[in-house]
Amino acid sequence: MTSSRPYLLRALWEWITDNGFTPHVLVDAMVEGTAVPDAFVEQGKITLNIGPAAVDALNIGDDALAFSARFAGKPMDVYVPMSAVLAVYARENGQGMMFGSEPGPGPEDDGPSDGPGPDEGPSGGDAGEDKPAKKKGPALKVVK
Repeated sequence: MTSSRPYLLRALWEWITDNGFTPHVLVDAMVEGTAVPDAFVEQGKITLNIGPAAVDALNIGDDALAFSARFAGKPMDVYVPMSAVLAVYARENGQGMMFGSEPGPGPEDDGPSDGPGPDEGPSGGDAGEDKPAKKKGPALKVVK
């Protein structure tokens, strides 16, 4: 199944701009293939203004986000693989969407983990065995 991220990014970009706000994206600058201005990367992430007034030749493709922009007065071609886009939101009110990992293997998602969960110890222990038994669906009784 194809990724939903590019479709959601395009839709939210349009929704944000149609409402007169400024779309920003949060990017994981450490993802391989990402070309962003290193001087503005903080803790491995960068926020980019992708509003119509800030960028030129914006292309939100199925595989990547690409555009040209000026950073500190210097022109740069920016390339962000879709897997590096962490969120899109309106600068003015913060409304938007954070993207989680999608099903299937990817650069940062190797699929489901077989390791212990947050409530389990290093070996799993009895806590992991009791949890499935405690999960119950709704119970209905016939009343006469």
